Amino acid sequence: MEVKMLIQQYKSELFDNVVPFWEKHSPDREYGGYFTCLDRQGNVFDTDKFIWLQGRQVWMFSSLYNRVERKPEWLDMALHGAAFLQKYGHDGNLNWYFSLTREGKPLVAPYNIFSDCFATMAFGQLFQATGDQQYGEIALRTFENILRRAENPKGRFSKAVPGTRPLKGFSLPMILCNLSLEIEHLLTPERVEETIGQVLHEVMDVFYQSDTGLILENVNPDGSFNDSFEGRLLNPGHAIEAMWFIMDLSVRLQRPELARRAADIALCTLEVGWDPLYGGIFYFMDIKGHPVQQLEWDQKLWWVHMETLITLAKGYQLTGDEKCLRWFEKVHDYTWSHFPDPEFGEWFGYLNRRGEVLLPLKGGKWKGFFHVPRGLYQVSTTLEKL
Repeated sequence: MEVKMLIQQYKSELFDNVVPFWEKHSPDREYGGYFTCLDRQGNVFDTDKFIWLQGRQVWMFSSLYNRVERKPEWLDMALHGAAFLQKYGHDGNLNWYFSLTREGKPLVAPYNIFSDCFATMAFGQLFQATGDQQYGEIALRTFENILRRAENPKGRFSKAVPGTRPLKGFSLPMILCNLSLEIEHLLTPERVEETIGQVLHEVMDVFYQSDTGLILENVNPDGSFNDSFEGRLLNPGHAIEAMWFIMDLSVRLQRPELARRAADIALCTLEVGWDPLYGGIFYFMDIKGHPVQQLEWDQKLWWVHMETLITLAKGYQLTGDEKCLRWFEKVHDYTWSHFPDPEFGEWFGYLNRRGEVLLPLKGGKWKGFFHVPRGLYQVSTTLEKL
């Protein structure tokens, strides 16, 4: 693969296709915030607003403004979403709802800690863009809320009976690896060091299983294996995405051995998670090969492939491992031949096992202006370092 051509491919897709699609179709000019439920052509098919996606979009436009070019229209887009979030997105104590009506009335209570995570990212990045202290305050106070809730993320909204099967989930330590670097400019050095040390241990020691070389989604509190649906669950995309967060931490901490270990875990996960029959990466798997309870287990999702490309590009850049390069080429070929929509722009999100488009939407309850643009940016900038 010619690196210069690849860089151009990723950049052109980001700036000529994906960003314009969301700039054109997403802003709600009447009530504020963004529409994310967009059909293939970009028409709005549902007006509910999901805090994950509102926060991610504020973060993405702020990020482009901070890291690519200080375009006023990107900052305006970020401020547009932030104003809506600030006014309607939380309960008054910065506990962030899961979803709202178009007008901003809460639909789903603040049970989901990842709403808080993406709000923290959004306002932390917006503070960097504007220097406006109120945004930094929102990010910092929300981050402290997250750390307070970390042991019991759902709190009173949890359905589980306490004490019977007290499993720990991988998602929060994983995202904190990224979040601690995202808002490092707002934290004391002691807080950064403490948070990074804790999440590194969780991801690389507690959830990592040395006997298989894989990372599980749920483990017993002491990190041991739990032989249940939840305990056997492998989410290849999550595990691989977490490894580029670890690679970023390895650079930040000047610990190259961490990048090496992360690359090994990603490669091991790919060997297990790749569909040998149709290509692409499975969504869910059972570590023992048993049937999984998620009926969508064999679907091929946009974010899984995008995050894998980031990890493989960083893995090759940081370790020089040719295996990362070979896998990058394989995943790149699958991704670019299946997900982009040459007719109406942006990318499809959901394919069936055979790689056929399952849902023609460009945005919905989970897919927004985040994984595709972040991935295109991350891969192109990583390739530039080569």
